[in-house]
Amino acid sequence: MTKTLDVITIGRAGVDLYGAQIGGRLEDMGSFEKYIGGSPTNIACGTARLGLKSGLITRVGDEHMGRFIREQLVREGVDVRGVATDPERLTALVILGIRDEEQFPLIFYRENCADMALCEDDIDPALIADTRSVLATGTHLSNPRTEAAVLKALELAREYGAKTALDIDYRPNLWGVAGHGDGESRFVESAAVTAKLQASLHFFDLIVGTEEEFHIAGGTTDTIAALRAVRAVSAAVLVCKRGAKGAVAFEGAIPDSLDDGQTGPGFPIEVFNVLGAGDGFFSGLMKGWLDGESWPKALEYANACGAFAVSRHGCTPAYPSLAELEFFLKRGVIRPDLRNDTDLEQIHWSTNRARRGLPDWDDYRIFAFDHRLQLEEMAGYTPAKGGAFKELCLDAAREVQAGRPGYGILCDNRIGRRALHAASGTGLWIGRPCEWPGSRPLTLEPELGADCGGLVQWAREDVVKVLCFCHPTDDAATRAGQEATVKRLFEAARRNNLEFLLEIIPSKVAPVTEATTATLIRQFYEAGIYPDWWKLEPMATRAEWAEACAAIGHYDPHTRGIVVLGLDAPEAELAASFAVAAAFPMVKGFAVGRTIFGDVARGWMKGEMTDAAAVAEMARRYARLCGIWDEARTRATGKAA
Repeated sequence: MTKTLDVITIGRAGVDLYGAQIGGRLEDMGSFEKYIGGSPTNIACGTARLGLKSGLITRVGDEHMGRFIREQLVREGVDVRGVATDPERLTALVILGIRDEEQFPLIFYRENCADMALCEDDIDPALIADTRSVLATGTHLSNPRTEAAVLKALELAREYGAKTALDIDYRPNLWGVAGHGDGESRFVESAAVTAKLQASLHFFDLIVGTEEEFHIAGGTTDTIAALRAVRAVSAAVLVCKRGAKGAVAFEGAIPDSLDDGQTGPGFPIEVFNVLGAGDGFFSGLMKGWLDGESWPKALEYANACGAFAVSRHGCTPAYPSLAELEFFLKRGVIRPDLRNDTDLEQIHWSTNRARRGLPDWDDYRIFAFDHRLQLEEMAGYTPAKGGAFKELCLDAAREVQAGRPGYGILCDNRIGRRALHAASGTGLWIGRPCEWPGSRPLTLEPELGADCGGLVQWAREDVVKVLCFCHPTDDAATRAGQEATVKRLFEAARRNNLEFLLEIIPSKVAPVTEATTATLIRQFYEAGIYPDWWKLEPMATRAEWAEACAAIGHYDPHTRGIVVLGLDAPEAELAASFAVAAAFPMVKGFAVGRTIFGDVARGWMKGEMTDAAAVAEMARRYARLCGIWDEARTRATGKAA
């Protein structure tokens, strides 16, 4: 039987609220970042990022946080067949902070939580039969009901020939041997906990823990003696994590010194946040183990993934993609604070885009009605009518979308606020402009603030879009000023985990040649600006598109891609442009506006067209453009869009 999963993890699933301020007491935190959490959940995501096919068995509540966990797991590429929804219990919650290198205060809100209701009935034999390995964590051995579920999964794993692994993951207060205020505590001696663990250790082929975790598993604070006590009841490979000293693996008898085990190279990095580091470590270890690597190589993967985790904020968001890990292992450490390594962070960002929840489609058909100045200049315009018209534009977009993927809008917040907010959660790709209409030199909308701090209020699904009228012949002062404005906005978008779209229009500044657009692209990259998206003018020749795509690919091979803008061009001109552009995989579609809504808006503003007629006509034009793009893509690639 061919197995479709490499690893299934079992146990905790919760929401982590991480204090955004570093260095203060948890009592004084003013804001928090929300992530998925729980050791098995983190490992499922970490292994998925490394290319393993991962699944999770747990329970979540039938509420907003439970849905958040389920949706984020899907974005991470984790199989959720084993994630049950508990109608009676709330999803677990952890509130935590980073005080300094040694203090990480946290509070577990896990009283009768959903994942602790996991039971034997939640273990589907068919799911266990579909995986190469099962990974359990120690917390779920602390309760008779969850322990029964874990033991059933382990017995089935044996039956179906799957490997088994244990993350000891000792949290004293989750075993009831420390108080609610001691969530940070990593070790409290307990003969009862030791006995419970030792009764289960024989089930595992791989056991991983810190020295303190092996102390609880072995019943002694002498690390060598503890490892030998574990070895007495289990033939598993034992991997002992030693913090800054890396980790060591023991396949057979335990020697007299930890230094005599198998080791992998460590990495000299700054410790910023140790929470979740062990889960990152285990993710890398599983990658090496399941790929059949030697223990030194598997430990190298594990140490590297742990290094990423301790250098970044949060648990799952810190873990690397496979491309990022490979880049890091090949290049090495340039600076010890990895989160401030520009090249590494660009790869981290660009290879984990889909996990932030935005759509990742082959083709994007975007109705752009973010125009402001063009509407304001129309006869009959008022702010109220402008807002109402943009709601009609959204209605037209959704009519054509019809719940299908591959469709989007560009909509502003100043005139189109109601439409912008109504679009959230509809499945549309949503871009939102930041430039003051028609400005050159580039000026940003006042609502953003001088430091672009207004982005903190944006919905995470909104893509930051800015239009810059620029040309390679711009004088040095103009170029420097515009690049500085774009970079300020780009950096603010990154700080707020928002994707960034840069639109450039050189033809409105000066005549263009085949090299104009590519030259501008290179200039923005050299200025340190890495857009997720480019929005480019229609170009008539393959040579122009080839040069533009080559420039982007040179600097950012993981780019989202390019969308073609319309410039109020007639449909026939757009069709000709699409025919050329669609041959390039980097060109993902179009973002066209006035070609769709221009004449309709003028008629509607003067009262010459009803709402229904306006929606119908815009939907007709939008659908026709979508069809033209799809046909162009099919002709160029031989594949249906």
